Amino acid sequence: MFDAMTLSKEQIVTELKSRLTAAAAVRLDEPLARKTTLRVGGPADVYVEPSSETELSETVRFCLEQHVPLMLLGRGSNLLIRDGGIRGVVVSLAHPQFSKIEMFNDHLHCGAGARLKAISIEARRNHFSGFEFLEGIPGTLGGALRMNAGAMGSATFDFVETLRYMDRSGEVRELPRGEISVNYRSCPLLKENIALGAILKGQPALAEAVAQKMKEFSLKRWDSQPAQPSAGCMFKNPVAIPAGKLVEELGFKGTRVGGAMVSDVHGNFIVNEANATARNVLELIELIKARAKETRGIELETEVEIVGED
Repeated sequence: MFDAMTLSKEQIVTELKSRLTAAAAVRLDEPLARKTTLRVGGPADVYVEPSSETELSETVRFCLEQHVPLMLLGRGSNLLIRDGGIRGVVVSLAHPQFSKIEMFNDHLHCGAGARLKAISIEARRNHFSGFEFLEGIPGTLGGALRMNAGAMGSATFDFVETLRYMDRSGEVRELPRGEISVNYRSCPLLKENIALGAILKGQPALAEAVAQKMKEFSLKRWDSQPAQPSAGCMFKNPVAIPAGKLVEELGFKGTRVGGAMVSDVHGNFIVNEANATARNVLELIELIKARAKETRGIELETEVEIVGED
């Protein structure tokens, strides 16, 4: 817990800068709103971009030793940061070292920082199918693995053969797909551990066919999803009805709280229409959940991860 920390955030910055190389970024009170797709949220006490796995391990070990909370930040999709921001250290694998995409023996070896769109393009270039659904998801592989992100009937772990990750003691480990438990929009192993990358396997296909499917998915996505900033689908789909259809039937499309609005294009998206705050978004979420429970007996669960302090 933050209360157990023995160092101030200024001391954390000083200590990390002394342990990491000049290639790493270590910053105090880093604004995070622009690092998320919803564009809301407060700052990180300390923000770190390590330049290597060794520096990531050093950061993880330091936080463990000093009882400093540590959170991983990808491209900030499927994420809602509260207005008070994040206590402790926020780590981003934004350095190019973590974004490599390489082809070996008919497999894609991808770093956790690789953008999903870049992976889909590289798969197309190498005549591999299966990754087309990634084209329009605004995230990185690390986040997609953690959430088992999916679209168009496919999910990330459908194509994983080996996962490489770092545990919270800073040790690097690998597991084959068969030893990893995954759920709908969740990989429990990566709730605490840090994805470093994965070996992905697709199916051979003609580049033209892959490109055509990517185009079809892109058109479908833009026809059915809002263009304004959002965190993606806000709620998990209940068993009885898709969340977007439920929100629409409950009469929430177009409903506003401050600068946040339930999209009039798709009911399962809350968009930042005009300088929304996290509090605006959270109030909309609670309104929707309360009415779904009261009128339909449905307990809606957020698909978006909510973090930070008010």
